[in-house]
Amino acid sequence: MNLPFFIARRIAFSGKKNFSRFIIRIAIVAVALSVAVMIAASALIAGFKNEISRKIFEFWGQIHITDTAYSLSFEPQPIEKNQPFYPALDTVRGIAYSETEIILGYETGREVDRSSRGGIRHIQVFAHKPGIIRTKTAIEGILLKGIGSDFDWENLKPYLLEGRPLNLNDTAPSRDIILSRQTADRLQVGVGDKFIVYFVKENDQIRRLFQVCGIYKTGLEEYDRKIALCDIRQVQQLLGWNDHQVAGFEVWLDDMRDLDLYNEYIYNEILDTDLLSVSIRDKFPAIFEWLQLQDYNEIVILGLMLAVAIVNMITALLVLVLERSTMIGVLKALGETNGRIRQVFLYHAAVITITGMFWGNLLGVGFCVLQDKFHLIRLNEADYYLAYAPVELNLAPWLVINLGTLAITLVFLLVPSYVVSKISPVRAIRFS
Repeated sequence: MNLPFFIARRIAFSGKKNFSRFIIRIAIVAVALSVAVMIAASALIAGFKNEISRKIFEFWGQIHITDTAYSLSFEPQPIEKNQPFYPALDTVRGIAYSETEIILGYETGREVDRSSRGGIRHIQVFAHKPGIIRTKTAIEGILLKGIGSDFDWENLKPYLLEGRPLNLNDTAPSRDIILSRQTADRLQVGVGDKFIVYFVKENDQIRRLFQVCGIYKTGLEEYDRKIALCDIRQVQQLLGWNDHQVAGFEVWLDDMRDLDLYNEYIYNEILDTDLLSVSIRDKFPAIFEWLQLQDYNEIVILGLMLAVAIVNMITALLVLVLERSTMIGVLKALGETNGRIRQVFLYHAAVITITGMFWGNLLGVGFCVLQDKFHLIRLNEADYYLAYAPVELNLAPWLVINLGTLAITLVFLLVPSYVVSKISPVRAIRFS
């Protein structure tokens, strides 16, 4: 029989009312709240980052392939659509590479073989042209993004509030256009309404009639206020291009963590010297830096909550040791060592920690389920790009929070457990 564990179990479940029971309840509540907050914070931050990233990528793709003279101006240089990599690039399911091994932040100098986490999911063409929409009641600047039959409508489906996708099956360029909810409200138009868009070409004014076939809303004001989707053939005609000329290609990956790897692979191994590949991180560094700040917020929250749990457990352990000083004296008089007596209190502390973790998981996971289903926490979409706080509870972070909390808490409890060795059996029994 494991005597320390047996004694710890009897102490933990004795049901005797004393001062330590009150302290133990406080410790359990502290651990439960700490674990619940850590689980909820991790799920909220992961959901927020992934939802924002998904909205950006669904409009722009993760890697852009364009002409080397391409700039951020709205008049792109044409490149040929018929490229050796199009559309076969999305058949790349993974790549192997080697890199210098890094252990604990230090390079070992040894080369190790690695492979990408996923492959290339999709590639599609695009072209764009700025214009001005004029209706009977309003005038609005717009950026027409031309898309072709290779466009992945599954990306846009969650944000298509009204109407239908563009009809790109006719031999003639489609007059359909998809506006954002924000633009449609300012122009006071809806699905089925028609309006004229004005363009400038070589100092001449060109007009095109479009009909609204759909309205979308992503919540990203920077995109919603200026981007409209239309047939790429309309944009090609406005730019004076033929059907085989496009502004570039948008590439989607299976795993965002492969972004830099595939960007370098496409540029070095796939493209000719007159083409350039640019990752979405290079195009919008401010957004990625902002999202990266959320990782630091998560670390701070987890650290603070873990510190609360540790401080409360140390307090509870010290109270338990001092209250059971007579028992410690008796055990020492019977020949038990300090190490085995410490095990009694560490087992007891483990029971308290696990109990708190159980209730913390119940609260944390329960909150995530309720938030995902009922959207209890609402956000100002203009400031946060989202109407509610999304949650994404993954198995790996959940395991790290639980196992890490248990392990780190017990490690920190080793130091106060040494108070046992300071208790004299003679004094403890005499003053009992």
